[in-house]
Amino acid sequence: MTTATNLSELTGDYVIDASHSRIGFVARHAMVTKVRGAFNEFDGKIKIDGDKPENTTAEVTVKVATIDTRNAQRDGHLTTNDFLDVETYPEIKFVSTSAKQIDDDNFEITGDLTIKDVTKSITIPFAFEGVAVDPFGNTRVGFEGSHTINRKDYGVTWNAALETGGVLVSEKVVLEFEISAIKQG
Repeated sequence: MTTATNLSELTGDYVIDASHSRIGFVARHAMVTKVRGAFNEFDGKIKIDGDKPENTTAEVTVKVATIDTRNAQRDGHLTTNDFLDVETYPEIKFVSTSAKQIDDDNFEITGDLTIKDVTKSITIPFAFEGVAVDPFGNTRVGFEGSHTINRKDYGVTWNAALETGGVLVSEKVVLEFEISAIKQG
């Protein structure tokens, strides 16, 4: 295990290992609980510049149709025009525009998040979780982060009023990133 103080050793191109990563979300449901979900198919690449972390870049593409909240009926509704409209907008994209090292193990990646053809700049704080060589000889790095968005900012506006007051689905959605990436070459 290497600590973030040896960042120059991490310099290189990485591909996100989707089978060992998670891109998920959390939203309030009926004002009393949280629903968690994830996207089962996505790909991405990261270019780490350990000597100049501000030059680090990341790009991720999510396949919207692979949304999974452990409830097929809800997943079906989430892919309709009421929410993510998978027929018209099959992908969610994030492309970084800047990076900043906060301290030895914490970074901020700012970039353009596009949902339903609406693009907004967001800043995601990431914690460096470490680096390891797996049993197959691959160098892996891990990062975890999260960011809260307002889904209405992206044209995801459907809701239903509750008899007791409030709404069925919160406007705020927490995006969660647990990333394992494999160094290339």
